[in-house]
Amino acid sequence: MVPSEGRASLGCGMSELAGGPPGMSDVAGDDVLVPAPKQKLSRSALSWILHQGSRDPYVILVTIYVFSPYFSRVLVGDPVRGQATVADISTVYGLLTAALAPILGASIERFGPRKPFMALILAIMAPLLFALWLAKPGGLPVDLVGLALIILGVAYNCGDVLNNSLLARASEKGQEPVLSGLGYALANGLSVSLLIFVMWAFVLPGVVPWSFVPAAPLFGLSQVEHEPSRIVGPLSAAVMLLGAIPFFLWTRDAPRTGASLGAAIKEGVKLILDTFANLKGHADVAKFLGARMLYCDGMTALLIFGGLFAAGLMKWGELEMLAYGISLSIFGVLGGLIAPWLDKTLGPRRAIQVEVGICILVLLGTLGMGREKILFFWTWDAATHPAVWNGPLFRTLPELIYLGLGLLIAVFVTAQYASSRTLLVRLAPPDRMAAFFGLFSLSGTATMWLGSLLVALATKIFASQVAGFIPIAGLLALGLVGLFTVKGGGRE
Repeated sequence: MVPSEGRASLGCGMSELAGGPPGMSDVAGDDVLVPAPKQKLSRSALSWILHQGSRDPYVILVTIYVFSPYFSRVLVGDPVRGQATVADISTVYGLLTAALAPILGASIERFGPRKPFMALILAIMAPLLFALWLAKPGGLPVDLVGLALIILGVAYNCGDVLNNSLLARASEKGQEPVLSGLGYALANGLSVSLLIFVMWAFVLPGVVPWSFVPAAPLFGLSQVEHEPSRIVGPLSAAVMLLGAIPFFLWTRDAPRTGASLGAAIKEGVKLILDTFANLKGHADVAKFLGARMLYCDGMTALLIFGGLFAAGLMKWGELEMLAYGISLSIFGVLGGLIAPWLDKTLGPRRAIQVEVGICILVLLGTLGMGREKILFFWTWDAATHPAVWNGPLFRTLPELIYLGLGLLIAVFVTAQYASSRTLLVRLAPPDRMAAFFGLFSLSGTATMWLGSLLVALATKIFASQVAGFIPIAGLLALGLVGLFTVKGGGRE
């Protein structure tokens, strides 16, 4: 579950609906479409930013770096079978999201208020996140935990649609890019801060003799019982609930339209069909969106399964996974800085080709890694090689190389999200930009289940985590080839 697209963290990709024109200028490099606002941010705007930021730690802590690897490694009990199980879970909530989110996004403007639906989503997510504390061997059955993760995924994605749809209403005219950027920045900051807190408070105590680390895990949490991995569910729920309080109090909601829910859904379906009609006569936009559907599915799968793959392949525990998540989240910010430079230097189309191409090469490199193997051909025996350093983690050369490859993927995954929006700005007609951004959002969610399905099938058929990642490289490669058929989006 990754990530709204374009997030500077590696939690991007969960849902991209409503990622349209209001947020274009924050990633469009020199294509500044909306002037920077001069007025201060209102209480409504600040509350929206806090709500956006407080929702995303769930993605980082639960779905990518901490709970999901624990679910695979400990609850399922086998990294290969665990990866296949998580892939099945992701496929189910991906299919449900693909069916529900576009209709919700197209219908909600016709209905009106979002806050009642957001309250319902919080009422679903918070108890389920708290219940993850009970997900331990001999506790909640694995199937029940899997069902909870499916419901959480669908609810979170639908919440993203609702929250994003209030972006323009929460701000003053011209402030939308600022809110979008600050929301992502706060999401990054909170996610990294919580990862650091979990590592400092619960995982490092008793492992390192550092004076600034508690002598024992806070609140009496047991590392043997995997309580640091289980606490991230309740911790994410608490942050989400606290961030929602100002949102419900002060963020401006849409007024009631008087339309019934059924009528709003009917009009929403009609809007989706009308949006597809906009592709007529714009072959290059259609080719780009088709190619993006493929490489975006690959990127989403990379984010969803990257933590599982690292935990299983490198046999990393809570400490290593926390450090891995912190490092990738920080380096992901560089992608947002590199993308505008690549867009300007190469043009956004070639920039995406470079970014996707590098992701493919680095991914292939990671497939040849292991605790006793480097890039397919070099064996590494830890018994005959001294530790690279005396720290508490990443002590061997294979671990450090794998970490470096992960950091590269973090940079260029984030960069391609930004460059993709820039390319659409170049290709789409200015007078129909909103309609084409609707298609852009739909292309990122309509088949978000495909990568997970392919990973599940390959992992099960070949009983290998590495084999499960080969279809991801295939999706990226097909999307890259598709970009060569697109005309336009060159260097200005």
